[in-house]
Amino acid sequence: MSLVNAELFKIRTTALWWIMAIVLVPLYAVTLLINWANSNVTAVPDDAGVTDTQSAQIEAALQPINVATNLYTTGQFFGILIVLLLSAIIVTSEFFHLTATTTFLTTPRREAVILAKFGAAIIIGVLVWLVTTVLNLIFVPLIMNNLDLGSQIGEPAVWRAIGLNLLAFVLWGILGVGAGVLIRSQIAATLILAITYVVGTAVVSLIFLLLSQYVAEWINNLQVLVPTSASQLMISGTDLPGSPPRWVGAVVLIGYAVVTGFLGTWLTKRRDIS
Repeated sequence: MSLVNAELFKIRTTALWWIMAIVLVPLYAVTLLINWANSNVTAVPDDAGVTDTQSAQIEAALQPINVATNLYTTGQFFGILIVLLLSAIIVTSEFFHLTATTTFLTTPRREAVILAKFGAAIIIGVLVWLVTTVLNLIFVPLIMNNLDLGSQIGEPAVWRAIGLNLLAFVLWGILGVGAGVLIRSQIAATLILAITYVVGTAVVSLIFLLLSQYVAEWINNLQVLVPTSASQLMISGTDLPGSPPRWVGAVVLIGYAVVTGFLGTWLTKRRDIS
């Protein structure tokens, strides 16, 4: 536990963590407003130009329980981005501040060091999840009552979504440490991960949309292989028409975390540290 505390202390000594904490608040607020606005949609327009499957997906998303799970997990997209970047910084800061050699000389068992970094990343993920979840439990019941849907707070699906949202934050923390091992430059890691996460997610979604419309509709199911899509799928209140079951999203994300965790540990043990 002392190694984990040491890793958390390293994060606290950088300015990035509180900058990201400050940035998270307005991003959360904007996301909550967008989710609220989307929840006000009551039906799919006849001239929307969507396929039958897409229409069924939209109608399912408008069900009260799916509206509730979407709102009660508000903050996942940008919250996970913050966790991803901070988790990567746990590794890259060692090379940025030239402390990697000292760290591994102090603790010669490299697997213990990398496991401590994974532990610190998990704690960061839990803390960011906790902040967004507390805010959701404060504001979302007010929004749900405004929509005349009731708070839905007593529904098991809501708490399952909240719990799986926690799992998503934890797994993305592990992914972040693995990415930090692969991209040891702190500036490069921050830029590459942020751009890939935000822009890449939008581009991949557009590609899958076009392929499903002009090639074959089943191709859209493969979108679950994208980590951001997998984490979004696993927190839905019900299985959505034309989409894989929620557990598939969880399995995909766990698979990424296991591979990244193993690869990060292996590379850390094999690489020369200077």
